[in-house]
Amino acid sequence: MSDVPAAPDARRVVFDVWSDYLCPWCKVAATRLAELEREFEGALVLRWKSFLLRPRPEPGRDLEKFRRYTQSWRRAAEAEPAARFEVWSSEEGPPTHSIPAHLAAKAAAELGPAAFANLHAALLTAYFENSRDISQPETLAALWREAGLPEAAFARAAEPELLRRVLAEHAEALELGVGGVPAVRLAGSDVAITGAQPTEAYRRWIRKLLYPA
Repeated sequence: MSDVPAAPDARRVVFDVWSDYLCPWCKVAATRLAELEREFEGALVLRWKSFLLRPRPEPGRDLEKFRRYTQSWRRAAEAEPAARFEVWSSEEGPPTHSIPAHLAAKAAAELGPAAFANLHAALLTAYFENSRDISQPETLAALWREAGLPEAAFARAAEPELLRRVLAEHAEALELGVGGVPAVRLAGSDVAITGAQPTEAYRRWIRKLLYPA
């Protein structure tokens, strides 16, 4: 049970969070923000938005070079012990671009918050812990099934409307001056804070907004 008092007048803090499923520091931020969602028991609302570190397909990337790159994920693991990372160990990949995972996440969100939360976590786990290439349709379809989502609804990820939404969210971030992720802003603000902030920094920000002096 949280020791945070109930927010007066059902006050809520709504954060827009730009993130990419191929970004290790986005997993760090997701881990910390998920902890705070539980702590503030409905008073914190996260609106996940797409940012594209690899906006276009890049076929033919070198697997061994990519495998060496994933050793850098250890830094993220050291920064946030609650977020698991493993150096790439499979023969899959490297992922060719960012868009497919975002499309699947958007399709899951249309089924409701729980469906999105399940697939959001599954995508991060698959990539950073289980060495699965989340840019591949067959991998995404498997994760969709493993998350317990209705199989027929996966086709929604191929709809042009969702692609337009993903691209619009990325463009919105660029217009705000966001050059990297994770990036968090208070909904309605024109300023985003970039980088995986310490949990306590997020906590102080939320408390100040919920319980102003």
